[in-house]
Amino acid sequence: MRKLLAILACKVGYFVGKLVGKGSSLPGKLALQLCPDILSRVQLPPTVIAVSGSNGKTSTVEMIAAILRADGRKVIYNKEGSNQTEGVATLILTNASLSGKVRADVLLMESDERYAARTFQYFRPTHFVVTNLYRDQLTRNGHPESVYDALRPALLPETELVLNADDPLSSCFGLDRDNVTWFGLERCAYSVPSPTGVYHDGAHCPVCGGAMEYDYVHYNHIGAWRCTSCGRARPATQYAATALDLRKGLLTIDGTVNIELAFRSIYNVYNILAAYAVCRRCGVSAGTAAGVIGNYVLKNDRMQTFRLGAHHGTLLTSKHENSIAYDTNLRYVQDCGTECVVVVIVDAVSRKYFTSETSWLWDIDFDHLDSPNVKRVILSGRYCNDLAERFAYSVLPAEKWEVVEGIPAAVETLKASGSEEIYVLTCFSDRDKFLTLTEREA
Repeated sequence: MRKLLAILACKVGYFVGKLVGKGSSLPGKLALQLCPDILSRVQLPPTVIAVSGSNGKTSTVEMIAAILRADGRKVIYNKEGSNQTEGVATLILTNASLSGKVRADVLLMESDERYAARTFQYFRPTHFVVTNLYRDQLTRNGHPESVYDALRPALLPETELVLNADDPLSSCFGLDRDNVTWFGLERCAYSVPSPTGVYHDGAHCPVCGGAMEYDYVHYNHIGAWRCTSCGRARPATQYAATALDLRKGLLTIDGTVNIELAFRSIYNVYNILAAYAVCRRCGVSAGTAAGVIGNYVLKNDRMQTFRLGAHHGTLLTSKHENSIAYDTNLRYVQDCGTECVVVVIVDAVSRKYFTSETSWLWDIDFDHLDSPNVKRVILSGRYCNDLAERFAYSVLPAEKWEVVEGIPAAVETLKASGSEEIYVLTCFSDRDKFLTLTEREA
């Protein structure tokens, strides 16, 4: 009876929530209160895929869903991105019959790293993708190694892991396991000899603490690594990007599978590899996977285009409190080569909780903007002066950047002159504050 009540309560709560524009996690929370072990009482599909990590979860999940659906599978996943236990419960129960059978071929879940162990105490994924583990939301997560400790209990022995071979920390999940599939990016034209960025989290082996050496790096400390003490090194990959040309938007996987990129970012390559690897492990052909990924435009609003006066613009969602999210977007702007104006907005640090902590700005490598194609930089939002203090210690000449505190004022400043491309870097919390003042493109 409790099982039936929990499922009914979740379905009704979800229906009411949709009417008022809410309801991605509250229905699941109510169901768990009525029946705490409800997730152990439902009949799940034969394939259950979880995706976790600091960056790239939402984009990777969206691509996995698109590929599996193209392969003829019925897939359910948490499109709203509600990835804590209550949100996962909402996803499962709203797609279950009253008897508790989930009506799908594949259950696909984005899962918060810190809540995954709680979410999966009652059921077990068949496949678990970990995209990466980086510095992310210091006030919530602390150091990446503490996130590793929180996520590790969720990776059960019988679950097949799909891991990023190029990330020294998240690759530790594969220690002493045989059921691991590895993906990575081989040396390419964008590789550099040593770690980049203003800090170096990959300086020491996460297993023994020994000094790390790198044959090449793609960004920050992600690349071909090895420990000089214990000998642990980047694992051999089953699925690898073997050629990459970002200017032409061409990616080759395993030497034979060619993909055209809609978003020409080295960071997006890793999301593609993660999605490709797990789908291939689920029996999808290389041709089907590549056909979906080729020129696939994400629908999660991470990148949006707009017009502002004579300017064409692109907003690149850059997760606040996550320096690598910013670094990869800054590098994207630098690599595009197009003459542009860059706008950096920090008006609210988080949309989920209040904090005025801005030390994470000092982890971002804003020196990427000291590039000939970047003509000027505008700093805006409530924390524009924090940004200005950070930029004062960058290599950018003072005449290249300016502070325009209010977002409406920044929009008017841009509209009043020039026709260069505009790139806006900001988080979900501030994105619409800017976009609502522009003309949106279809």
